[in-house]
Amino acid sequence: MTEYLDIAGNKIAYDVTGEGPLVVLAHGMGDSRHSYRFIVPGLVAAGYRVANLDIRGCGDSSLGWDGYSRTDIAGDLVALVRHLGGPAVIMGQSISGGAATIAAATASDLIAGVIELAPFTREQSVSLGALFRVKRYRAGSTQLGMTMALGSMSSWKKYLDLAYPNKPFDWDDELARIETKMSEPGRMKTLQAMCKTSPGDAGAQLPNVKCPVLIIEGTLDPDWADPRAEAEKIIADLPRGLGELAMIDGAGHYPHAETPDKVLALSLPFLARTLTNA
Repeated sequence: MTEYLDIAGNKIAYDVTGEGPLVVLAHGMGDSRHSYRFIVPGLVAAGYRVANLDIRGCGDSSLGWDGYSRTDIAGDLVALVRHLGGPAVIMGQSISGGAATIAAATASDLIAGVIELAPFTREQSVSLGALFRVKRYRAGSTQLGMTMALGSMSSWKKYLDLAYPNKPFDWDDELARIETKMSEPGRMKTLQAMCKTSPGDAGAQLPNVKCPVLIIEGTLDPDWADPRAEAEKIIADLPRGLGELAMIDGAGHYPHAETPDKVLALSLPFLARTLTNA
């Protein structure tokens, strides 16, 4: 059942399933909590209370927010954990990976751990050499750029085709659902606004994180010429010993929907370690 959390007159949509320690799931831009449809049952079966939300401006959450930065999203995540009663581990994908970092750094009493899936957590720079060398990276950057500049649904769908090298069995229905939602007035504008935000606010908070961080990255993620190198740089900026990296061979930017069994296999031991004594 969908519930709503009021934040400064706007609403965050979420649902809660299961009993036990709290795990909060936060999706990437242009998406919704439905992207975690294959992850939620496994977490509930393992004994966790799972709060799956639509980040601001997305899914069933309201439009018209003042900002869409990672810092803004982090404030919503902390508010939800506080509302539901922490501590919690946040699993955040893409833009929400960076937001989860900020939440952990600014609310260490509430956030026991962070799982970042294909995260945008550091200031990005475009490598012209890599654009020439790596076709996957060049194609992904081109389609994201067209989406940001023109609000093109066609470009967004082409990006998703690249970003999902492993299509879920229900991909046709899922893509139709995404297109329907993104065609609602204001949804594409939100996606464009998120595209224009910088991950620098998240990168600046990496040294202030106090809890364990697991980064899960796919080897075929088109958002980076070298996904492993990007993840390793995030870990290097964390306090020593807090970060660990797991690569999923052949996965793209959405490992939780492409390879959910592998994401669960990596996440459950981390959750057991971080939430048992939290």
